[in-house]
Amino acid sequence: MFGLGIGEMVIILLIVIVVFGAGRIGDIGGDLGRAIRNFRKALSEPDAIDVTPKPDDAKREEAKKDEAKAAEAERK
Repeated sequence: MFGLGIGEMVIILLIVIVVFGAGRIGDIGGDLGRAIRNFRKALSEPDAIDVTPKPDDAKREEAKKDEAKAAEAERK
């Protein structure tokens, strides 16, 4: 592939183990796997986000405004 033989790959692996430690390599692999999974998930999601309020949401917002007005009228 890159002209790396078994001997070179073993030396690189030993250097990585010395730098990161044996326990940390598993964490790095898990983090890398999660990153790839999230990247693929983000690619498969739709490009645009629909922020149009649903009719039920509009009614709830209107009810909250009415309650706030009624509470303020009671204070006066």
